Amino acid sequence: MKVVIMGCGRVGARIAALLDNTGNQVSVIDIDSQAFRRLPVAFGGETVIGTGIDEDILRRAGIEDADAFVAVTNGDNRNIMAAQVARMVFDVPEVVCRIYDPVREDTYRRLGLTTVCPTTTMSAIILDLVMRGNEDEGHGRGGDG
Repeated sequence: MKVVIMGCGRVGARIAALLDNTGNQVSVIDIDSQAFRRLPVAFGGETVIGTGIDEDILRRAGIEDADAFVAVTNGDNRNIMAAQVARMVFDVPEVVCRIYDPVREDTYRRLGLTTVCPTTTMSAIILDLVMRGNEDEGHGRGGDG
């Protein structure tokens, strides 16, 4: 599978490494060449310096043959724009976009983008842990606790 990842932060670098380790063809785009230091020494994929909203940069990363595009920069607007370009201009079959703002996530999900919102996900996990912990201990603990 050919995957283009925009953003080589912790999440992008981890996804790239995992995909590369399982034999996939991976290209990573980032505006900062220093970000590629997060990739493992044995990373066999491509790295491209630039922004994933630039069609020429996307072409250099191999978007025209990509099976999937993943947008995981720290900017919602950049991720949304790049995801739309990947889907509408290059017709990439699988496009996943990280969006921090839950309100935006819902809007763009309704427009057909596959979105992941760490804010929503983490809130749900923490709430589940808190509520499960409360059920395990009975009805409250008393004191300052």
